[in-house]
Amino acid sequence: MKTSLPQENTNPSRSALPKLFQPARIGDIEVANRIVMAPLTRSRADEANGDIPGSEMNVEYYRQRSNAGLIISEGTQVSPAGKGYMATPGIYSDAQVEGWKPITEAVHDAGSKIVAQIWHVGRITHPDLTGGVQPVAPSAVQPKAIAYTHKGKVDIPVPRALSVEEIAAVVDEYRRGAANAIRAGFDGMEIHGANGYLIDQFLRDGANKRDDRYGGSVENRCRFALEVVDAVIAEVGAGRVGIRLSPVTPANDLSDSNPQAVFGYLIEQLNKRGIAFIHFIEGATGGPRDVPGFDFAWARKAFNGTYIANNGYDRDMAIDAVESGRADAVAFGRLFIANPDLVQRLRVNAPLNTPNPQTFYTPGPAGYIDYPALDKKAA
Repeated sequence: MKTSLPQENTNPSRSALPKLFQPARIGDIEVANRIVMAPLTRSRADEANGDIPGSEMNVEYYRQRSNAGLIISEGTQVSPAGKGYMATPGIYSDAQVEGWKPITEAVHDAGSKIVAQIWHVGRITHPDLTGGVQPVAPSAVQPKAIAYTHKGKVDIPVPRALSVEEIAAVVDEYRRGAANAIRAGFDGMEIHGANGYLIDQFLRDGANKRDDRYGGSVENRCRFALEVVDAVIAEVGAGRVGIRLSPVTPANDLSDSNPQAVFGYLIEQLNKRGIAFIHFIEGATGGPRDVPGFDFAWARKAFNGTYIANNGYDRDMAIDAVESGRADAVAFGRLFIANPDLVQRLRVNAPLNTPNPQTFYTPGPAGYIDYPALDKKAA
């Protein structure tokens, strides 16, 4: 088992539980169970005052879900230009750091751990969301995608290709985001390398048409991702660093001609760095799992750290994945939106609330902190 386990537990009631519900260690982070709350954009930061999190409502949302062994925060932009959605929080200003502190404190007080997902959307944005700044990307390739702004749905414009000097500056934004996350009380960070955002855009040749040291060969296209990883490791240590990858998802109009080669090389390089975990989206994000092009079973065997599986898991699938060793932990997204006490519900096989997509990104408490929990007797 690649996840480090604590000392043998002699409590018969706990040892009888499936491994999914037993403690583990993810890098340097000890967790109470192997159920992970996936990063979930909810668009409820204080946008008017600088994309600051930390309202009482935000604190309560995370506190309610602190039965997860590990919480991965919603995507948190490392710069104003990295923002792609309305009212998403940042991690680049002192005010944002202060806003995150009561959230991380509430999570810890409830017995869970939390890592920050640090994020730059690259080309998947619009000047209306970035203070007038043109979207940036590895290359000037316009995605067939829509941005949601205060003016409604708008086409995403052609992005501007980053210069080599600008790439170095963006790498430093990730580094500062990681440092700020530790200041804010996070236990570590997940680098967002999935779903068609900036790191993924460099990795895959559907968006990366560069002919310099950041484009062309597999090694060159992985360079930016690895520079970000190295910068974050230098700031916080490899045992507190993970990355989210989606080798075959078509999200945000992204594709690659040979994902096995690209992500196979990337995983080999991540192994050399000894990072804590890779959070894999198996298949198409929020869609089919059986998308060809990448061997996730190979990745499970090849990666030396913790393998967190994600995409369409239910209780039986998650228990089986961990018991069989196909994964070390399983991440749930939408189920955590509607079931703040998801771990308890899964443990006793209780019915699950159904999420309401109409409230995923709307302001206010409806569909955010008002989903009912189990009766304590049932839990």
